[in-house]
Amino acid sequence: MRKEIKYAIVLAGGITIILLGFWFAFGQLNPFYVVASGSMIPNLNINDYVIVSHNFPFNSLKVGDIIVFKTYGTDDSGQHITIVHRVAEIVTDPINGQKVIRTKGDANPDSIPGADYPIFEQNYIGKVVYVIPKLGVITNVFHPPTNYILIGLILVGLIYYLKKNPALPSYKKE
Repeated sequence: MRKEIKYAIVLAGGITIILLGFWFAFGQLNPFYVVASGSMIPNLNINDYVIVSHNFPFNSLKVGDIIVFKTYGTDDSGQHITIVHRVAEIVTDPINGQKVIRTKGDANPDSIPGADYPIFEQNYIGKVVYVIPKLGVITNVFHPPTNYILIGLILVGLIYYLKKNPALPSYKKE
């Protein structure tokens, strides 16, 4: 088997193990979210990365927990917005016994109807378990169109390198 194929298999296996580790540890393949607004300042800042555990049950949440959720209401385009806010109040609906949560951004004077409440279990994504300050600044660089420009520059550099060095060493066994 060629050396390159062995490296590719090892790399694919390593990535698979990392993804499965995230899945088992946090209950989802992508537990990373970037804080997009200043509503949680001073505790969370714009571009902080939060790692969210979906393994923390909705019914175990308590006042003071920071959670990630999809809004009950939608924006002008009909989309539910993903928000990172602190649990401010937990009540039980007397009609159906369902738990309902109200959140509030630490920097906001009050909760925002349709965004911060009502939050039902189906809106809940997970509880914030780790914060990595300012990591979002780095990841924002790789959003379109910047990522396309970087890929183009890498390809141009690779083509230039291959034209300058046409005789690359062979890895054939003799």
